[in-house]
Amino acid sequence: MKLDAVTLEILNNKVAAITEEMCLTLQRTGRTLYVKETADFACALAGLDGRFFAYPRSIGVSGFVGLECGPTIEAVERTAGPLAPGDVILTNDPYRSVGLATHLPDLQLIEPYFHDGRIVAYGWCFVHCSDVGGRVPSSISPLNSEIFQEGLRIPPVKLLRGGVLNPEVKLFLDANSRTPEANFGDIRAMLAALGAGRRRVEQVIAQHGAETLLDAQTDLVAFAEAKARAVLRRIPEGTYRFSDYLDDDAATALPVRLALALTIADGTVTLDFTGSDPQVATAMNIPSHGRPHAWLTLRVLALVHTLDKTVPLNAGLLGPVSIIAPKGSIVNPQEPAATGVRHAAAIRVNDLLNGAFGLALPAVMPAASSGTVIPVVVAEPLPQGGRNVQVVEPMIGGTGAREGHDGVDGRDSGISNLANNPVETVEAELGVEVLRYALRPDSGGAGRWRGGCGMELTFRIETDGASVLGRGMERLLFRPWGRAGARPGAPGALIINRGRPDERHLGKIDMLSVAAGDTVTFLTPGAGGWGDPLLRDVEAVRRDVENGFVSVAAARADYGVVLVDGAVDVAATKALRAAAVAEPRDVDFGPEREAWDAAFSPEFMGRLNLRLLEAPLEARQRMRREVLERVLATLPEGFPRRPAAPAAADAARRTLEAALAE
Repeated sequence: MKLDAVTLEILNNKVAAITEEMCLTLQRTGRTLYVKETADFACALAGLDGRFFAYPRSIGVSGFVGLECGPTIEAVERTAGPLAPGDVILTNDPYRSVGLATHLPDLQLIEPYFHDGRIVAYGWCFVHCSDVGGRVPSSISPLNSEIFQEGLRIPPVKLLRGGVLNPEVKLFLDANSRTPEANFGDIRAMLAALGAGRRRVEQVIAQHGAETLLDAQTDLVAFAEAKARAVLRRIPEGTYRFSDYLDDDAATALPVRLALALTIADGTVTLDFTGSDPQVATAMNIPSHGRPHAWLTLRVLALVHTLDKTVPLNAGLLGPVSIIAPKGSIVNPQEPAATGVRHAAAIRVNDLLNGAFGLALPAVMPAASSGTVIPVVVAEPLPQGGRNVQVVEPMIGGTGAREGHDGVDGRDSGISNLANNPVETVEAELGVEVLRYALRPDSGGAGRWRGGCGMELTFRIETDGASVLGRGMERLLFRPWGRAGARPGAPGALIINRGRPDERHLGKIDMLSVAAGDTVTFLTPGAGGWGDPLLRDVEAVRRDVENGFVSVAAARADYGVVLVDGAVDVAATKALRAAAVAEPRDVDFGPEREAWDAAFSPEFMGRLNLRLLEAPLEARQRMRREVLERVLATLPEGFPRRPAAPAAADAARRTLEAALAE
């Protein structure tokens, strides 16, 4: 390192403060709810190598520390020549940006910061914008089968040249969006944020000199990497395996498998996703390009920061991490795979890492979080023509419990720290009335430490001709797993006109048409518990009932606690707990996953996916579907919600082996 420790610490705090001021500028000048309220954006400073050396600690999307601007910058310089002062790059293309963007609504801006005629850093920011065209309002649908359906693809281009807006680029943007004014309002806010960053970088150079800033970029990244390696050396070495599932790919009823072999060795981490399913023909693919991408490594960052809060937040955190992600798999798809709902698979990757690290650090890692983020979108016709497209709420659930601590209710920041939209603002911006926005009782997994409760959102539609979209719906089938003898969280649900004669229970939706007067209810999953629920403190159970987190019936059935008129019946509770039989399980995936694994063992699914990778890319999904449907035809209708008898499960395994041999 070239800088002394004191100077490095001073500069670390200064550059982090710059990124937070950029974020505050963006949020305060943003146009849409998703920016000014939800905070689905981020800002950072990148070094000359395009990697982030400064990232905000507490505002905006928290997990994009590992993104890289370098390939996007290089793409522009290849086609348009060297960057000049006042130039600003725009892109949203997951393939041409090599994973800087991961779905089309995320508009990325990069500005080179010059001093004395040379680039000394890059400012970066992104926002999730309301609509970039495509097949459905808001552009994102799980049923999109290729990226061309997902909206306008913007290869790396110059939005500004020498500080002047490129009018042709703006024409393309406006012509390909249902919400052009809102989009450009957010783009102007991004430009303001980049301007704030530029001015603050100039102040740092005036105080410390350009060479010191350049040295700080490399030294801060190297320091973070060294600190991360020191943390990872505290984890027992070895290889830890874990697998989990998406409920389905939205186009079929077939679950989608993600698998991980986590290897810890001398302060390094290898994440091997071999055995995961091939890329799907819908929008759940993660465009990682086989790199240690943010969507594949977020839990590593969280673990390092949990065990050492002094580690700087920058790209160095991923220095010890290597990735094995088979090309053409769901975690490394090939163009033109759709990626719009990539966050659904990324959340399940988070669960994979959580589960695998939990095998190495059982006293540190929690049970599964709720496992879903659902940006609930309403698109409604406007009297003057066009559509108003807004996010009602980014619906999440709770966090998993861990040894010594309950999960957090209704506040899972596992992949981002998005805020909720105030109800008053939602009703002012959209023709909806929010009837209920609350925690969901009895959804958190029972345990000695209870899993966090999920959420309920019920709203009434006030406008005819409206549509509702709920991208990212997951954990409707496979529950968030519990640990160390605890139970999984409750699965999620979507209900139309709940409590009325025309009540309907739906699964994942594409674009749901609704009429004025209809009510829409989203129930998000609860998180997994930790430890034997019969060992939970009786008073804690009573408080949970008093606060509405647990019902009286669930207190008795799940915790063995008998309540009469709000008070604990001590004798009845003691007798009930003494008679109960504990079912100690390290991981409780719930009955649906257990039924699936009995027929489709993890070992077989891993072998199947290795064989599928040998087939041509375009044939893999068809072959997988044919094999699984052949087996499912031998199992009971409603499987895995309706489990198979042992004999049927054995027959299913034999059918699988025969299919694999063929």
